[in-house]
Formats: sequence, C-alpha cells, structure tokens
Amino acid sequence: MDFSHVFDATVLREYDIRGVVGRTLHPADAFAIGRSFATIVRRGGGSSVAVGYDGRLSSPELERALVDGLKASGAAVQRIGRGPTPMLYYAATTLPTDGAVMVTGSHNPPDYNGFKMMLGRKPFYGPQIAEIGSLAAAGAVDAAAGSETERDVSADYLARLLADWDGGTTALDVVWDNGNGAAGEVLERLVKHLPGRHTVLNATIDGHFPAHHPAPTVPKYLEQLIAEVRARGADLGIAFDGDADRIGLVDDTGEMLFGDQLLVVLARDVLRTRPGATIIADVKASQVLFDAIGAAGGAPLMWKTGHSLIKAKMAETGSPLAGEMSGHIFFADKWYGFDDALYAAVRLLGILARGGQKLSAIRQALPQVLNTPELRFDCPDIRKFGVIAEVAARLKQAGANVSDTDGVRVQTAYGWWLLRASNTQAVLVARAEAASEAGLDRLKAALAAQLAASGLAAPDFSGANAGH
Repeated sequence: MDFSHVFDATVLREYDIRGVVGRTLHPADAFAIGRSFATIVRRGGGSSVAVGYDGRLSSPELERALVDGLKASGAAVQRIGRGPTPMLYYAATTLPTDGAVMVTGSHNPPDYNGFKMMLGRKPFYGPQIAEIGSLAAAGAVDAAAGSETERDVSADYLARLLADWDGGTTALDVVWDNGNGAAGEVLERLVKHLPGRHTVLNATIDGHFPAHHPAPTVPKYLEQLIAEVRARGADLGIAFDGDADRIGLVDDTGEMLFGDQLLVVLARDVLRTRPGATIIADVKASQVLFDAIGAAGGAPLMWKTGHSLIKAKMAETGSPLAGEMSGHIFFADKWYGFDDALYAAVRLLGILARGGQKLSAIRQALPQVLNTPELRFDCPDIRKFGVIAEVAARLKQAGANVSDTDGVRVQTAYGWWLLRASNTQAVLVARAEAASEAGLDRLKAALAAQLAASGLAAPDFSGANAGH
C-alpha cells in the first residue's frame, strides 16, 4: 500500500509547519504529519503524543485529521482540546508523553494554520521537520493501530499558573486583550483568582479575529488596549497573540514596552535570587537590555532568533530566563523553560504588586535610545545567506566589531546595527539603535552601504526613528 505524501514546498519551515488553509495546507497534510510524527516517536521508543488546537476556524478539522494520522501509525493520542499553545506544552511536560503537536496559526492571518511540535521534552525543529517531509514523501511510515483519549488539563494548568503568584493581596487594575485568541477561556478563569480589578477585552475565542489581528508587539494592534488603559487609569495592559505564547505590554500611561524592555524588568527580579545567572536574549534586542542584565549581576548572552533555538540554548546553559523582541518569554526559574505569555504575565504582575513602582516609572528610568523597528525586505532564498556572508567578510576585513551569532551585529561607538537572514521567509531583516538622531543616521548609512556593496537597495527607513 502506498502511504507517500508530498507537501507544498513552502509549508515545512525552520521552527514549525505553516501554510494557507485550502491552498498550501489541507487536512491530508495534517494526516500525513501525524503519520510521520508518530513514526518518529515510535522509532525513538515512545508512543504517547499530546495534541491541542487553537481557536482558528480550520483548527478542529486539522486536529481531527492529525489525530487520525497519529493513530494510523500507532500513537496513543491524548487530546488536550482547545486552548493556548503553552497549555499543550504544559501537558507535554507534566504528563507521561513522548511528544506533542499543537495545531495553531499563531499570529498569522485567519486563513493560515500550522503545527508546533515537541519530541520528548524538547522542541522539534530544523532537520527534524525536514524528516517529516522525507518520511512522508517516501511513504516510510509505520502502520499500526493507535488509540485516542481526551484529557482536560486546563484546571491543572490554571492551578500551576497561580501557584507562582507572589504579589500578595495588592490590588492592581489590569486590562487584558485576548485578541479573540485561544487563551480566552483560561484567561477568564485565571483573572478570577488574581487580586485586583481585571478587564478582559475580546475574550471570546473567534477565528475571524473581529477586533484586530492578534499580533501583540505591533503598535497598531494595541490601539484598543491603549485606549482602555488610559480611559480606566489602569496600572497596565497585557496582550496575547493568537495562541498566547507571545506577550505585548502597555504601561500605565498607555505607552508600549517592547520585549527587551519587559525582559529587563523580569531579569532584575530573577537575578535577585539567581545571582550570576545567564539571561538570554536574541540578537535583535537592545544593548540597554544586555547592559541592564550585567548591571543586575547577571551574565547576558546574545543568541539566535527563533523560539526553538532559544529554548535549546536555555537547556544547554541552564539559563533561568530568556526572551525575544517578538514577545516570546521563556521562564525556567520555577517554570518549565517554554514560552508562555500567561505565565510571564503572572510573574510580571507579582513584581509590580511587590515593588509598588509604576511600570511607566521603570520604563522611563531605562536609558533612552533611538532605534528603527524591525525592517524586513525581500531577498531571494538562494541569495539571502550569501549576502550575510559577504557583509560579514567585508566588515571583518575592515576590523569592525562584529558578532556573527545570527547574521551580523555591528557595535560602534555610537550604537549598533543588525542584518540577518530570516529562517522562514525570503527576506533580510535589519535593525539599528543609537543614542542620538545623528548616530542612528550614521548607522543606517553604514547598513545601506553594505547592502549596496552586495547589489541590494536599502530598506525604507522613512519614519523609522523611534524612542525605545
């Protein structure tokens, strides 16, 4: 019998599997993913796979096909049901499972969906995802009778979130924006057990995302949250992406905090009880963060962008905390090392409740710098890594202070600039940061000159200087 299946060339990504439903991603793909993943789990000596899904319109059908594929190759499936991705990670970490698959489109548009996976207690990415494709294409999958059971872990997950509340009875006024994402039901239960006053916007899980797109680090998608925080005079606002593994933050004045600014607050708190610990952030993070970690007695480590890569580095180094500009926050201090926006929120609220300082005051006390947002511009897949190699070689030849951890990050007397290739799209990504307008202009000119030397036009810098 022929079990072979070929995926659209665009769906097998570096960190997950993702596509446009009905165009590049279909239930047949979900079935094939299940067959290949179950085969990998079984050949590693396991059998139990936890499965969850988010609130997208296509997720129930894809989850059903995935479960059927897992069973067709002999997996014992534990169906966790609908909820945030970190709840599935929690199930995979605390239950006797050998793997896990989450059906989620994360922060992508409504017609997208995809799959995030774990093998054992570790992220499943890179060559492992490629193996899904090769096993499916060859039809080299196990054929065996599996099983399925339903397992509601939401009460256990909720209790575990609350177990680390350390803010006492201080009553904060908090506005939450669920963005109609998958955390809605768990979030509404969570806030009932936290002290203070809590308002949840867009709590209903709705795959149409009627209020706004669920991307909590993009300013225009925080406008509703900002307006509500200011109208209420609330202490802060917290936003989630579609599957709640990324967090966005607004302070009491309605100003946005970026992922690296949030990480400063969290790192200072963790380092009080973990002096000298390694705190990891991706290469797009501000130098302000790395300096603040050092000043607080920690060991800052700049690492590659990508949630799977960060989690793997945390495990390798024993780091208790890591984060990305994109809003992924990873706690291994008291928690399990995976990215969980709900847990990060609980820890942040505890810090603010204990400290008695307004979030705006903490933000304003940070060194003020100017930076560009993340600038993404087209570059063919076959060319993007070559451009980075050319730029790195020229910079090193010129004696520049260069980190090549992930692309090139160039440190100068007046700031830094970054150029890296996206692992998931045919684009280059650039960013720059300086203490002054003149410094930022010099950095952008240096970046543009390097791109020109490789035959590429500079990205659109217009209106790109922002305080941070």
